[in-house]
Amino acid sequence: MGLFDGLRRGREAQFDSGDASTNAIELTKRRAQISLTKQGAATGHLRVNLSWRMRTSDFGGSQRESLLRHPFRALKPPEVVGHSQSMVNVDLDLGCLYELQDGSKGVVQPLGGYLGETNAAPYVKLSGDDRFGSASGETMYINLDHRDHIKRLLVFVYIYDQTPAFDRAHAIVTLYPSNGPRIEIHLDERQPQARSCAVVMIEKVKNEIIVRREAKFVYGFQAELDRLYGWGLQWGRGYKTRVDR
Repeated sequence: MGLFDGLRRGREAQFDSGDASTNAIELTKRRAQISLTKQGAATGHLRVNLSWRMRTSDFGGSQRESLLRHPFRALKPPEVVGHSQSMVNVDLDLGCLYELQDGSKGVVQPLGGYLGETNAAPYVKLSGDDRFGSASGETMYINLDHRDHIKRLLVFVYIYDQTPAFDRAHAIVTLYPSNGPRIEIHLDERQPQARSCAVVMIEKVKNEIIVRREAKFVYGFQAELDRLYGWGLQWGRGYKTRVDR
């Protein structure tokens, strides 16, 4: 029996249609998965976006005093105000562990320049690397027209070479299917020491493309996520370059 098979038909329809005010479905612990196939969205490009902003509570009294002295700073967007402070220097990266039906495995991520491809294996491509959490964030594309080649995809987020700060950065991973409402996963759990988070699993289960919320924080990096989900890859130290954008 599927996770939502026991729900009353009315509640299931309400969930599938998303929030009428935002046209979005939020995956939570209680409602952790959805079928793209049943939504009629198992084809075309699935866009995955990572965006984040710093929690306003981190700015505290010092920012309030600063606004009293310099009232025009209140006109700045929150991201601009936040990035003027060294304490919020957080670089979140979006990545994806993939396993295809032919057994091939690998990773798509900014680190090392493994940006992937959409029209060839692994049918996942990362577009750029946003190091400042701008409104556009980081975006990944998954070509579901090749869904028969895909076994499972684990979308994850990690903090590159900075102090762990998942507890200060309010991050959201949003999936934009080819049809129907967008799907949101909020990474708002307080995990101050975590450096990586397995966000969502996308896998083929009995001819359906299932999206399942994971939201599992770990203290290490990709190798620890690998061990947690049994990917079996070999990992080494990697670095970003100036052209990895």
